[in-house]
Formats: sequence, structure tokens, C-alpha cells
Amino acid sequence: MAVQTTYDRPVVPARAPAAPRRRRPRRVAWIFAGPAAALFALFFAYPLGASLLQSFTTEDAGATRWVGLDQYRRMIHDPAFVESLANTGVILVVQVPVMIGLALVLAVLLNQSWLRFRGTWRAVHFLPAVTTLVAYAVVFQVLLKTDGGLANQVLGAVGIGPVDWLNSPTWARISLIASLTWRWTGYNAVILLAGLQAIGKEQYEAAAIDGSGTLSTYARVILPQLRPVVLFCVVTSTIGTLQLFDENYVLTRGGPDDATLTPVVYLYKVGFQQLDFGYAAAIAWVVVVLIAAISALQYVAFGRERRR
Repeated sequence: MAVQTTYDRPVVPARAPAAPRRRRPRRVAWIFAGPAAALFALFFAYPLGASLLQSFTTEDAGATRWVGLDQYRRMIHDPAFVESLANTGVILVVQVPVMIGLALVLAVLLNQSWLRFRGTWRAVHFLPAVTTLVAYAVVFQVLLKTDGGLANQVLGAVGIGPVDWLNSPTWARISLIASLTWRWTGYNAVILLAGLQAIGKEQYEAAAIDGSGTLSTYARVILPQLRPVVLFCVVTSTIGTLQLFDENYVLTRGGPDDATLTPVVYLYKVGFQQLDFGYAAAIAWVVVVLIAAISALQYVAFGRERRR
């Protein structure tokens, strides 16, 4: 039996050391992202954190004093703040469903093949959304004047007495809801129209073959597929309602008798008229929490419906 020596073993060449991997040029990425990050930190992150800290403080004889949760406890016993929440709840419950319903009907009409000049009609209905908030609120203020307003002139032409639109608590709420509906219905209709156009014609044809009528086709076939788009419109409209400021401030300044007072208008009065910035910051954070909570509930409810 032959004995293999070390001289008989094949020589294995040594592996060359691996070349070091080149690191990606992160410096270039930071050069491009740096200005945006700096602006975000300076104008968003820092004010956000500062307002949160300020909501736990108060000004006492020119000095800032830490009060903990006292500003938040104060809201519970503040009738004006409670009234602002109630007013927002009324607008949310009445205006948002009416607006989404009208937008859905309008989107269906704008999606019909027999409609001539569809592009023009879509642009016309979307125009209120691009009108500046203050400008259209001023227009409604002129239209709804008690003396000489166009609305009362039209009512007088048919024998109805003048309505005190902006000085009566009930009519002031109705006027605010009407102005919001006028401005945002076309905006939501365009979004819903995009959802309708994403549904193929074969869906309508299949429903027609099964003997389904127009209303049942939309109720059982089209609307379930539009649910994500409707949810988007509902969530964004809810956020806009909770942040409502321009329209009611220009129209009624939150009156009469706080009938159209909303949390953001009350925040403005507390912060910039009463100079109570700690309490105003606390109100702002309560509005943020309400927006997050209501939006989360809407998404959860939508998820349950979808699982069914």
C-alpha cells in the first residue's frame, strides 16, 4: 500500500482577498434630502413639539408655569368649547351625508354616455373647489344678506318674507351647511366619477343580462365596488369639517349665540384675541386626537363591512 506524502498532494492556489465593497454615496442623498428635512424640522416638527409642550403650561404674570393636564381638564367645564363640539357634530352628521349623496348622484349623471359636453360639465362642477375659501364665503355673505340679498329677493318674488339667514341660530347653521355643500359637492363628485370610470362596462352588461334594473345594479353591483372611494370622500370630508374655520368665521364669526362656533374658530379666539396660547394649544391637540379617532373608527367600520 503506497503512502501519500505531502509532496504528492495537489497544490491548491490561495484565494485572493475579496475586494472591499464600495459604499453607496449616502452623502449625495443627504445633500438632496437635507434642505427638505431641515424645512420639515424647522417649520413642522419643532412647532408641533413646542405646541404640545405649551398645552401643559400657562402664562402667569409674564412667566411660563407648568400646569400639567389642567388645560385639558378646563375644556370639560368650558361651555363654549362643548358648544363648538356640538355644532361640529351637527354639521358632520347632516352636511357630510347630504354632500356625499349629492356627489354620488352627480357622478353617476356625469358618467352617462348620452350626456353631451361631459368635459365641460365636469369642469363647471369642479370650479367651486378651486375658488378661494374667503372669496366664496364673502359671496355667500352678500347673497344671504337680510336686506337686499339675492336669496331674499328670490323669496320675495314668490311671496315669501325675508329670512334672517345669518342672524338666526337655526338659519345660520343652514346657511353654513348650504355653503359647504355648494363648494365641496363637485370636488367629491369628480373623485367618485374616477371610481365609476374604473368599473368596466361588462359589470353593467352582466347585471342587465341577469335582469337587474338600474337602481338594483347600482345598489348591489356598483356601490360595493365604490366603497373604498366613498370611504376616502367620507374621511377627507370629516377631517375638513373638524378643521372648519374660514367659512363660518367670514360668514358669522361663529355666531349668532355661538350657533356656528367650531373648535378651530374657538381656538383662534382664545389664542389670538384672549392671548391664552396654552389653552389654545390644548384645543388644537384635542382636535388632532378627534380627527385621528374618528378616521380610525371609519376605517374599522369599513373593514368590518368589507369582511362581511
